[in-house]
Amino acid sequence: MAEQRSFRLEAVVLRHADWGEADRLITLYTRERGKVRAIAKGARKIRSRKAGHLEPFTRVTLQLARGRDLLIVTQADTVDAYLPIHENLVKTSHAAYVVELLDRFTYEDDTENYNIFRLITEVLSRLEKEADPWLAIRYYELRLLDLLGYRPHLFECANCGKEIKAEDQFFSAAQGGALCPACGVGLPGVWSVSVEALKYLRHFQRSDYAEAQRARPSPEIQSEVETLLQRYVTYLLERELNTPGFIRQIKM
Repeated sequence: MAEQRSFRLEAVVLRHADWGEADRLITLYTRERGKVRAIAKGARKIRSRKAGHLEPFTRVTLQLARGRDLLIVTQADTVDAYLPIHENLVKTSHAAYVVELLDRFTYEDDTENYNIFRLITEVLSRLEKEADPWLAIRYYELRLLDLLGYRPHLFECANCGKEIKAEDQFFSAAQGGALCPACGVGLPGVWSVSVEALKYLRHFQRSDYAEAQRARPSPEIQSEVETLLQRYVTYLLERELNTPGFIRQIKM
């Protein structure tokens, strides 16, 4: 059966780059096909009707046509612009982290993953509405790791399989989770994790968002949880992301 030459997708814009003299190359995460790239012809022209619909972290519906090498955007309509995100530098920087993380972890293919699409739209909605982005981002990180097959082991030792007890533990990115003291002491490449930080990580991993919102970790524990998750992500990606450094700068 021949593929359709023109079709409609719902997507979140992850990023764009200049292409040729007046076009833009748009990277999208779609509900129907996962991550795709498409050319928006003339999007850099002042009078372009498409340009405003194709800004990063905007939810859109697109009519796409098959070009010789890449898809071509023939029509674009905004579903949700998440305007408060674009109007606040802290929100913008965290949204940039959200889309960078998804972009780095995913590849272009025709595989539909509705759960990831729903996750990205949920976290953007939370960033739009919530004053403090910390919980929305940590919950997103843990759920994305789950959906990508990198769920960290937090209830049993990732090495020996014994139940993790209520005491300070270790964490091994290489082994994918918490290590009990017997397995973690003296092991190279692991770092310590306090019982309080582990408690909140476990709570977020097994809870829906409404339940997760009941948590009240101290600033010190927030910092520890954030550092642990970002170190784990850096290990998995084998590189540092660009946006965490920018977020730290604007917090100073």
